[in-house]
Amino acid sequence: MDFSKVEIKTTDLSDNVYMLEGQGGNITVAVAKDGIIMVDSQFAPLHDKIKAAITPISSQPIKYLINTHYHGDHTGGNELFAKDGVTVVSEINVRNRLAAGTTNGLTGAKTPPAPQGALPSKTYTNVYKIRLSGRVADLKHIANAHTDGDTYVWFKTANVLSTGDTFTNGRYPNIDFANGGNIKGMIAATDAYLKLANAKTRIVPGHGPLADKAVLTEYRTMLTIARDRMAKLVKEGKSEDDVIAAKPFADLDTKWAPTELAAKNFIRVVYHSLADKPEPKPHLLKRIFRRS
Repeated sequence: MDFSKVEIKTTDLSDNVYMLEGQGGNITVAVAKDGIIMVDSQFAPLHDKIKAAITPISSQPIKYLINTHYHGDHTGGNELFAKDGVTVVSEINVRNRLAAGTTNGLTGAKTPPAPQGALPSKTYTNVYKIRLSGRVADLKHIANAHTDGDTYVWFKTANVLSTGDTFTNGRYPNIDFANGGNIKGMIAATDAYLKLANAKTRIVPGHGPLADKAVLTEYRTMLTIARDRMAKLVKEGKSEDDVIAAKPFADLDTKWAPTELAAKNFIRVVYHSLADKPEPKPHLLKRIFRRS
């Protein structure tokens, strides 16, 4: 990937909140009187370009960088921003995944453990608030959605919602089933967002253009159709190859799949979401052995 050609596009969302688009996940920048809260950081080589795009917005320092999940196109800038003195914040599973390294369930590609300096220095479980002067960011964990460590960020007074990859506008999402992702959690995420949002809410998706509640509603409908159709095929005992051959989402593909590979990958991730048996938890195993 040639990062030298990447340009950062800034969209003013009003109330001193902005969306930055470059290469990788969308970034949200929320300016307070005494600093900046940033959501996601794209790739490390874009660090200087991202900072240069923020300079005309505010001369305040970036105080916090929130990771919506562990994928490299959202966390790549962690180490360099941390060196600038920024506090990197995430749900605990993001730190755990980055520290351990991960395997892609679709391709088998392995990502090695991230260096110590790239790990979030502040982690939370369930809910967390970041407060700066005149600005509050509400962070909430959605369990087992895009991954097992997803955070959405709600800037209530600005009426701006940052979803990370639990919502991708205009295309199928990836569901990282090998690292805790599940289509049921994706739908639960959209339900949470639809409760928060009103017609004027500006929604920053993980990828794709700025969205609103109507667009998010359409996305939720697509997810529920996909879940219901796949659940039927799984119940019938169909294999992964069977469901790929059946093309159960052919009518949805025209709107949501930019390529044939994207169409096939979405079938696979939804299939694994519903067909894979979760590994038994160690404490449950102990209980089973004690009984026997």
